[in-house]
Amino acid sequence: MAVLPGTGKSHLATALGIAAVKAGRSVYRHTLAELVDALGKARREDRLADKLRFYTRTALLIVDEIGYVSIDPDGANLFFQLVNARYEKGAMILTSNRGFAEWGELFGDAVVATALLDRLLHHAVVIHIEGASYRLREHTDLIPEHVRANAPITPPPPPKRRGRPPGNKRNRTDAQR
Repeated sequence: MAVLPGTGKSHLATALGIAAVKAGRSVYRHTLAELVDALGKARREDRLADKLRFYTRTALLIVDEIGYVSIDPDGANLFFQLVNARYEKGAMILTSNRGFAEWGELFGDAVVATALLDRLLHHAVVIHIEGASYRLREHTDLIPEHVRANAPITPPPPPKRRGRPPGNKRNRTDAQR
């Protein structure tokens, strides 16, 4: 089951990260693509162990946008190494537009995806967000009908009226006029 973009996943993760910082915790945030790139670069420079330690030391690691960009098996392996290094040592928040059943395809290896999910879900609280895209709600007329039919994109509510409610002059007494 895919989760639509614009439903607040990254916003919620960021808010939780800010709350953790305010509580005195260390927080680091990356998209999955940025994280895999950083780990790949560290491995090429023979600094992978140092980079894994860096990401393991932070109290909270936020990995955003899992599923927007496919990860090759090498990147999936690097991400698994990080998740395995952090397992039961630090909190993680992950956002994804893909259901767990799709992670094998996403990471290019069902075994790695299963091992990732085994560690990630062991102590997890999973929040499934459904709804219309907040960013697209004012532009429903620009979205093709076949997309609108398959996505719950709803227009914004009408603006609230300001001021006094309109009165009915016929029902007013002379004292009110």
